[in-house]
Amino acid sequence: MKSRHPVLHRLWRIAFWVFPLIVLALLARAARAIDWAQVGEALTGYSAPTLLIAGLLTAASYLVYCGYDLAARRYAHHHLSTGRVMLIAAIAYALALNIGALIGGTGYRFRMYSRAGLGLVAISRIVVFSASTNWLGYLVLAGVLFASGTVEPPPRFAAAAGGLQWLGAAMLAMSLVYLFACHRLHGRIFHVRGHHFRLPSVPLALVQFGLAALNWSLMAAIIFVLLPPQADYPTVLGASLFTAVASSLLHVPGGLGVLEAIFIATFEHRIDATQILAALLAYRMLYYVAPLLLAFIAYLLLETRAAPASARAH
Repeated sequence: MKSRHPVLHRLWRIAFWVFPLIVLALLARAARAIDWAQVGEALTGYSAPTLLIAGLLTAASYLVYCGYDLAARRYAHHHLSTGRVMLIAAIAYALALNIGALIGGTGYRFRMYSRAGLGLVAISRIVVFSASTNWLGYLVLAGVLFASGTVEPPPRFAAAAGGLQWLGAAMLAMSLVYLFACHRLHGRIFHVRGHHFRLPSVPLALVQFGLAALNWSLMAAIIFVLLPPQADYPTVLGASLFTAVASSLLHVPGGLGVLEAIFIATFEHRIDATQILAALLAYRMLYYVAPLLLAFIAYLLLETRAAPASARAH
């Protein structure tokens, strides 16, 4: 069936191709001017306390993310142990960050939860609840950040500051709509492509907002700790949130290249690009690579040792 809005459809297709080209152009422009030897020197120059703080923040972020699936346990009404749920969530998170949400976050969750004895209905509810939690917290945090005007855009994008405030207000409005829907429609069953879902209670929705907002904040805090003192936390947080959306639109696992391009464009007027790249490389090692190695080992142990556990799912 043809689109009812062919002009909008055409504009979307153009934007879909133009946006990646802009990101690649920014990255290529920055890469030509970078002294990679200096990047290596900056990486080796991190002090042990700085790396320790960044490592602790990484562990805290993963623990908070495990809370998504613990809250989903209440939503889906299953009875797997807390330890098993947290292990599955941590493995799925590390895999999702590195190989993509569809395969890592969804595919492996289905595999591990089914091995633990849960049925398709319960697992579907867990996946939907965890994914929605992530972006609901994003809406609240980005909404407050942008609407408050605390994000300082780079000079070339200074004119967009007012637009950011309107965008933030719209995000907060969407968050309130979700809470209102949870209040009015909680208990009603919705049918989506053969699956049955219901909105959580208002207290559980508030847990969703709180967990995800905290997790996004911790992720930005890791980068902030690794960057030089010229970086301010609100701008780091804003760049991190923008990277998340851009990476999702481009389907780039881990925002590879996107993260670097956005942070260089944001901070190049304040911080040398070599220091920015060193911070982001250290961040990737701590938040992506190290957890991926641990997740791979843990997943193999689950596959080889864990027999399907009996669990009651509704």
